[in-house]
Formats: sequence, structure tokens, C-alpha cells
Amino acid sequence: MAQKLSAGLLLYRRVNQDDKVVMEVLLAHMGGPFWAHKDDGAWSIPKGEYGSGDDPFLAAKREFEEELGSAPPLVVYRDLGSVSQPSGKVVTAWAAEADFDAASVVSNTFELEWPRGSGRMQSFPEIDRASWFTPEVARVKMVRGQQQLIDRLLQMLADGPM
Repeated sequence: MAQKLSAGLLLYRRVNQDDKVVMEVLLAHMGGPFWAHKDDGAWSIPKGEYGSGDDPFLAAKREFEEELGSAPPLVVYRDLGSVSQPSGKVVTAWAAEADFDAASVVSNTFELEWPRGSGRMQSFPEIDRASWFTPEVARVKMVRGQQQLIDRLLQMLADGPM
């Protein structure tokens, strides 16, 4: 079986909070019945699968638009590299500084037999909401296999301006 490949975008912004500038990252909460009552460990960067012959950056932008309902911001993106999730899926990500209205998210949907074994197909959003989090909170909210992306973003910012 071929290795699953996924690509996504990690947006970050700087906001004034209590008279200081704080960085936040945009995460999406996974939709569907499995994730409905989970919070910590149930958020992801907006991402999706692509084929081995596809351009991963184009796939990341396409998936952002499908999952959030808006085209990704037209800004400069920097490569964060790839991380392996516990499932073996490889996620390649790019980061950019941009604001985005998380409250305006309208995700595409997927079909799933629910409840399992019922024979009834139901439609669920791929992501059911998006929100901005500080890197510290994001590490708790994110699925374990993507937490390294926060560390890479922070290192990239420490190494120089984006």
C-alpha cells in the first residue's frame, strides 16, 4: 500500500493582547461524529491528501479552500518541511503570516455511514470550526503528529523575519 501524503497551510498572526503582541496560529477542528465531543488532540492545520504525482503546495492551497471555504491568503509562504503522523501519513506544510476570519469557515463535507452498521449515510463537514490559538495552547489542541510544525514555525521566526 502506498504511503498517504497530505499537505497543508499553517497561518499565523500577531495580535495585541493585554498591551503586548502575541502570536497565534490558525487551526481547524476535525468534523464528523468521531471528533464531535473531543477538543484536546482534535485540531489540525487545514490540510488534505494528494497523490504522489501532484504538487504538494498546490494541494495545500486547494485543501485550505475546500476545508475553510475561502481561498488561502495571497502572501508569501515558507516551507516547514514534512512530519510523519502516528498513522504513517506524511504531512508537508507551509507557513505564512496572514489574518483570516475563523468565524466565516464553511467546510466541504464527506459521507459516512452513521451510526456505524445502521445502513444510513450522513453528511458531515470535514472541519466543523476554526480558531486562533497561541502556540502553547495549539500544541495541546493539535493532533500529536503535527505538533512539530509549531516548533518549526517558532524556530523559523527566531531565525529571522518571514
